[in-house]
Amino acid sequence: ESGRIGIMGEDTDGVLREQIAVDESRLLELDDKIDFNSAACLPIAYGAAWRMLITNGNIKPGEQVLILGASGGVGNACVQIARMKGCFVIAATSSDEKGEKLKELGADMIINYNDEPEFHRTVRSLTGDGVDVAVNYTGGDTWVRTLKCMKTGGRILTCGATAGFDPKTDIRFIWRKEIKIQGSNSWTKEDIQLLLDNILEGKIVPVIHKVIPFEQINTAHRIIENREMFGKVIISFQD
Repeated sequence: ESGRIGIMGEDTDGVLREQIAVDESRLLELDDKIDFNSAACLPIAYGAAWRMLITNGNIKPGEQVLILGASGGVGNACVQIARMKGCFVIAATSSDEKGEKLKELGADMIINYNDEPEFHRTVRSLTGDGVDVAVNYTGGDTWVRTLKCMKTGGRILTCGATAGFDPKTDIRFIWRKEIKIQGSNSWTKEDIQLLLDNILEGKIVPVIHKVIPFEQINTAHRIIENREMFGKVIISFQD
């Protein structure tokens, strides 16, 4: 597709490098008011979230939006974008500490799914008949519970499967509630440009958990694997 940007480290090798040659048509000019660490958050996390919620998901003001994995980079972005669009945001995360940070980002309600593994029951008690939109890029054992969270005609938005890409499912919920499942794959230059515009206006602020020097790359992987982060982990090549 014209304008599609491949993902370094997923589609192509060589993500951990100081320099790379790319076609000029793939580049966007970075405003001096945006620092490099914030810009580094955009493609993978914020670009994916924007395309999922805005470009493809078409979320609307007043809709109830459930976001699973809300404390990660994509999740943080989804919370901010949904809040910016005037949605009622329910953020699911793994600890009360992260939940408090998500409230500061704009989440209206928090679900700690370690305390509430049957979180769909909580969602339905909060909303009455389920949510309009659910963001599930975790997959795995969260998939069926997400189906149970939906109201009739609801939409599930997905851009990945961090907990497993071959989940158990129950298709009865899909036809009974006429649930729509919308996939999103990466982002386009136009998506990133719209993000940059919103960052310059102060509507979106990239959340950075920690900036780690390249020499400590193993520490960065450990933080991510242990789900310790809140936001993005940035690798710096600067001295």
